[in-house]
Amino acid sequence: MGEIMRMYLCIYLVLINVAAVVVYGVDKHREKVDAKRLPKALLWAPAVAGGTIGTLLAVTVFRYKSKKPVFPIGIAAILAAQILFVLGWELLYNPAANSPLIRKDGKTLEERFATPEGYVRTPAEADSMTAFLRGYALEPHGSKVKYHTGKTKHAKTAVAVFAMHLGEKNLQQCADSVMRMYAEYMRSCGREDEIAYHFVSGFLCDWPTFRSGKRVTVDGDEVKWRDGASASDSDETFEEYLELVFNYASTLSLWKESEEVALSDVTVGDIFLKAGSPGHVVMVVDVCEKDGKKAFLLAQGFMPAQQFHVLCNNAHLSDPWYYVDEIKYPFKTPEYTFSEGSFRRPVYLKKKQ
Repeated sequence: MGEIMRMYLCIYLVLINVAAVVVYGVDKHREKVDAKRLPKALLWAPAVAGGTIGTLLAVTVFRYKSKKPVFPIGIAAILAAQILFVLGWELLYNPAANSPLIRKDGKTLEERFATPEGYVRTPAEADSMTAFLRGYALEPHGSKVKYHTGKTKHAKTAVAVFAMHLGEKNLQQCADSVMRMYAEYMRSCGREDEIAYHFVSGFLCDWPTFRSGKRVTVDGDEVKWRDGASASDSDETFEEYLELVFNYASTLSLWKESEEVALSDVTVGDIFLKAGSPGHVVMVVDVCEKDGKKAFLLAQGFMPAQQFHVLCNNAHLSDPWYYVDEIKYPFKTPEYTFSEGSFRRPVYLKKKQ
């Protein structure tokens, strides 16, 4: 539920509960002056409309009595039903995932997400990361984010889930999901010789060396290559390489391998990044524009290791796009807050975006 909707709901609940107290206060006063009592339907109405707490408070304060047991039982039943409804709503219904800008039958990022009215997607070359991400397969609409254990994440932060390999280890967390995306992109467009990530220690672990059969030995602060396997370019070897990177690289690595850029220049593959332990990173996965104004979609992995997913925008749940002219720091995403200076561009994007 967006912050604005929550605010309006809170205001409504305060008012309806105050109304409940007023209604019972008036009825109690009429009883004392031997005037005609208020209709029973009017006494029930505030509780049914959400003022159950106010009703119970009024019954206690005014020592309101009813000769029929149906009244306290009924109020208790209404309260229980409301609690169950709220819990069910919070657990099962994700209003952001039902945005009119989401095409439920879309199988890729571009097919799933429509642009806001008047906006068009930024141009993309066929072998660019923009084209790669727009064509990335998504899980069916309504899919929940899964942890590496297979358990479901119940936080309603996701509006779509990428069909990205996760594995069964608690390795592919926020920075790792982003690094995998860059690596998959470069491998898909003939740039796999450029795949290389620095460990936190500073050691450069590059895919071409790993592919040649070399393996890494880590002995305290000493990290070096050694002979260890036959040369292989297989998917299995690629996964082995990425797992090694995930073990020793982090948001600190991404910070060293990126540079700050202006948000007005946002492009696909850019990141909001807080380096450290704990740190976090979210990636821009699509961009559209209208009359020079830009909007973008954000995606993240998180900890414990979980599927990479497109984030909702809590500022307006009916629209998952983030608008550049709305961004202020500290910048709040559904599960993290980024400070000014956190918007960066990895060096891997310097050739084609």
